[in-house]
Amino acid sequence: MKHQTGTNQPDPDEVSAHKGRYFYPWEQQLNLLVTPFQAFIQKQTTSGIVLMVTALAALLVANSPWEKFYEKVVQLPITLSLGTWSLEFSLLHWVNEGFMTFFFFIVGMEIKREMLVGELTDIRKAVLPVAAALGGMLVPAMIYSLIVPDEYAHGWGIPMATDIAFCVGVLVMLGRRVPEGALMFLVTLAIADDIGAVIVIALFYTSAIHMGSLAIAAAIMLILIFMNLAGVRIGLLYLLVGGVLWLLVFKSGIHATVAGILVAMCIPARAHYDQALFISRAKRFLMQFESHNQPERSILTNTDQQAILHSMKENISLAESPLQSMLDKMHLPVALLVIPLFAMVNTGIPLGLRDVEESIRNPVTLAVLMGLVAGKTLGISLFSMIALKLRIASLPAGIRFAHVIGVGILGGIGFTMSIFISELSFGADVDAMRMAKTGILFASVLAGIFGYLWMRCVSAYRPRERESA
Repeated sequence: MKHQTGTNQPDPDEVSAHKGRYFYPWEQQLNLLVTPFQAFIQKQTTSGIVLMVTALAALLVANSPWEKFYEKVVQLPITLSLGTWSLEFSLLHWVNEGFMTFFFFIVGMEIKREMLVGELTDIRKAVLPVAAALGGMLVPAMIYSLIVPDEYAHGWGIPMATDIAFCVGVLVMLGRRVPEGALMFLVTLAIADDIGAVIVIALFYTSAIHMGSLAIAAAIMLILIFMNLAGVRIGLLYLLVGGVLWLLVFKSGIHATVAGILVAMCIPARAHYDQALFISRAKRFLMQFESHNQPERSILTNTDQQAILHSMKENISLAESPLQSMLDKMHLPVALLVIPLFAMVNTGIPLGLRDVEESIRNPVTLAVLMGLVAGKTLGISLFSMIALKLRIASLPAGIRFAHVIGVGILGGIGFTMSIFISELSFGADVDAMRMAKTGILFASVLAGIFGYLWMRCVSAYRPRERESA
């Protein structure tokens, strides 16, 4: 016999049925508790779908009669001025140097959360995905360097990156076939991969350093750290100070998007209230809300209940860390606005028959393609095997080494970060950059298809289990 629940209470059978697995976007979400990891997967899946649609749209426009119009829009000069001070760049430059800072801000907060409360907090659990990420960066870079001539060697960082949104999207398409451990392994690997990509960008894709701007940027960074230690919780204030830091980092010669990572590391991860105080206050607010309840009146006219609701919101805000709160608020805007805009201005690549033939023969395209498809699979699988053989790591519960190979194949979906690094590598060489982006697109499609088929073959369908009444 099923449990009887109120309209606002979750059905215990439904909660039990979903225990130990993540939710899929097309499944009913009402009345079910969603953990931060489950919410993270939903957002990444949404981001992957939007990114795919936008990239396809850009490719269609770039290979249509509107090609010239597309190029004019991408190179459209945009000026930001304040009095006598001004900055003028093309739309492409503003997106890659400015808007993508918000993407790196999200990446930085995800990295910080993973290091504080995720898989990276447990050294034993972190060894395998970190080792896999290391192999997934080193082997592709080596393969790329072996294939290209010296004049294109600067692009070795292009095949090192993994696009977490696309990879998660592919796994979610497989539904209940994929063990949750495989998804956790992929997400942790991708976050470790992001850490490596950020370090590579900061150290190896930086122009001449201007020490004056860098010194002032360091002072601004100290202000952000002091704000954290002082318990400042106003997210907008961190963003405003972060904007000043972005400008100074840009002026220093370091790629401006690194500022996003630096600001993210300063966002407080501590809640203002502990659990006991939150529970005590929440109970008191609920009792007060009930005591002022007047069923015949709308809550719009019940000023007492409105005041209590306002206090409850404040209580909830103080019980949640600013880090989690800002992630929740900014993840989807970045996924639905910044990343699609990045894809729109960066993936409009001519793909006519002559262009494809030229790309196939070009060493940059081949190196990127081989680095992502073969290098990622080999690097992730090999380094994972070494870690397991040395007994310094163990497989996550519910997965086999075949799943690790599948994650390695999916790691070849570089896309967002790979395209970003190709802009840094070949910004002045339009042809080389176009060839690198073509290789990224081909590799991402192949890795997505092969990864999907491999994971489908090695993962048996797991029907949903329900408790008997």
